[in-house]
Amino acid sequence: QVQLVESGGGLVQSGGSLRLSCAASQRTTGTYAVGWFRQAPGKEREFVAAISWRGITTNYFDSVKGRFTISRDNAKNTVFLQMNSLRPEDTAVYYCAASVRWPTIATSQKDAYDSWGQGTQVTVSS
Repeated sequence: QVQLVESGGGLVQSGGSLRLSCAASQRTTGTYAVGWFRQAPGKEREFVAAISWRGITTNYFDSVKGRFTISRDNAKNTVFLQMNSLRPEDTAVYYCAASVRWPTIATSQKDAYDSWGQGTQVTVSS
């Protein structure tokens, strides 16, 4: 199982930017895809973006396409989510998750992910 820790959340004004990081533990070996999900109060957790192990395949939720970019640095066991042009509706707790079973695809399906981080809060003010 991959242990994950998110960071980089915070409060930002509408139109601003944040970069989230998802760091896997130093003991992590093997290959895994990573997905970012978010959950706003009273809503279900929803898919945001995903990236395959080698970064060849990425996948984005429609509402974040063109604004968010997912990338990874496997030498540092870290995945990034660059979020630009943030909107109040992006406010949520953001979670990263790892899929060891499906490392070569960037799936939006929550059930494909085996390990989850604790989440980081992103708040966008209008």
